[in-house]
Amino acid sequence: MQMSPVRFLLAILVLSATYLFGAYSARQQLFPFPFLQALKAGVAGRTAPEDLYTFDQTGRLVSGDQKKAVTCPKETNRTAVLLLIGQSNAGNHGGQRFRSEHGEKVVNFFDGRCYVAASPLLGSDGIGGEYWTQLGNLLLERGSFDQVVLAPVSISGSEVSRWGPGGDLNAIMTDTASHLQRQGHLVTHVLWVQGEIDYVKGTSEKDYRDRFLSLVDSLRSYNVAAPVYIGIATKCLGVTNGGTRSHSPDNAVARAQLALPESGANLRSGANSDALLDDLDRYDDCHFGSSGEQKVAKAWADLLSNAP
Repeated sequence: MQMSPVRFLLAILVLSATYLFGAYSARQQLFPFPFLQALKAGVAGRTAPEDLYTFDQTGRLVSGDQKKAVTCPKETNRTAVLLLIGQSNAGNHGGQRFRSEHGEKVVNFFDGRCYVAASPLLGSDGIGGEYWTQLGNLLLERGSFDQVVLAPVSISGSEVSRWGPGGDLNAIMTDTASHLQRQGHLVTHVLWVQGEIDYVKGTSEKDYRDRFLSLVDSLRSYNVAAPVYIGIATKCLGVTNGGTRSHSPDNAVARAQLALPESGANLRSGANSDALLDDLDRYDDCHFGSSGEQKVAKAWADLLSNAP
């Protein structure tokens, strides 16, 4: 039976989208690419080749050859414990890697253990750079804190609805908070960097606000009383990034993010990467390059250093 022109066109579009996503996931080592590599090796009757990194079923980085556990710092009133949540621009997808310039005073907390902070951080997906480690460096260099604990939980392309009660990422977020508490660490700041995928999907201002507030309520139910800083992050261009062809800074998601601190609940404005970064600060029109990471790390450091 001959395929109609419309069906043929749809088939081409689906195949093209599948190819582009596969190429991007392979380049960035996003889930499910590492899993599919291991599955292919198993079907072929051989053991999957050992890699530098391993991932869990959600695609989060859970171990790396260079990651060695150290003693977690004892929390004092001069310790910043940062719960870092969101999508790819909160994860390991930056163009520049960083490491702690202060040894064990800046650590990556994951699954009840601490590691000297170095890109890529355990707990988020991707194997590239990130700016949270540089944020820790800046906070110590300014004398804002004596120790910084980074607890990242970031998944590429995750909608805000996935983080609230009933969402598949809610348990990962709250489990991380619980693990911190069991180790004697109370979260001092929650930093949220997400919104690009909700911009693409056309989430309304009200829906974004309501879904985000349900996320906050969930954290509060797990005794996370810390201020929640809401980054303004809605810009991601390019089909291969899951983004759009163009971007309007005045959009429903950004308006929700800007207005949320006015609702109380100990919500505060975070770094505005939409306004802060220009085209040269993003290496692929979406994710932060070295200059973008430096700018965003400094913006977050300014906020946390001057917070009451």
